[in-house]
Amino acid sequence: MEGSKGVVLLNCFVSPFGNRVRIALTKKGVEHEVTSENMVQKSALLLASNPVHGKVPVLLVAGKPVCESQVILEFIDEAFSTTGEQLLPTDPYARAQARFWAAYVDAKIPACAPKIWQSPKGAPAVEEGKKEMLVALKTLEAELGDKPYFAGESLGFADVALVTFAPWFLTYERLAGFSIAEECPVLTAWAARCAEENECVSKSLPDPEAVFQFVGGMRKHFGLE
Repeated sequence: MEGSKGVVLLNCFVSPFGNRVRIALTKKGVEHEVTSENMVQKSALLLASNPVHGKVPVLLVAGKPVCESQVILEFIDEAFSTTGEQLLPTDPYARAQARFWAAYVDAKIPACAPKIWQSPKGAPAVEEGKKEMLVALKTLEAELGDKPYFAGESLGFADVALVTFAPWFLTYERLAGFSIAEECPVLTAWAARCAEENECVSKSLPDPEAVFQFVGGMRKHFGLE
């Protein structure tokens, strides 16, 4: 696909999934607009663009919607293949590994995180979510090992899939009473490295305190505090 005219991202600023797309677009140098969505009162554009799930992110390219964050990441790699660096490696095995770990992130973190922030503080579900999250994060940390990034020397597909959850770590810690930095120091250092060495990451992630305040507002809205 030539050029980047008419590229619009429908996103919510705290969304780990939408912010993946922001990172990818910025890394690739694709000019785009971001339309902020209210996930309580969803816009007609969002519902029309993603009628199946009604969720962000949605990437509109010349008015055509592409949905689901990992699908969008691969679409960006393919549609703008002549622009910037690719997220997925060229080697088939390395591509498969990147997809595997990105899929692992989406199978594990979104399943346990809501148990922490969508439950009353001190509820059994919070402790359950914390334990499940630590198992997942330690598994990811073991895969990362002593590599700078999951695929080696540079930011790639699996890194982008996971790093957008880092701004949420503070919220998980405060609500569940634990420290990810203490439990997973290598992964914590990796998250810092992603932001320090990649402007596309640092410019695309929200402030952790802002995430915590946003979650606090949501919890009050749903009567959890």
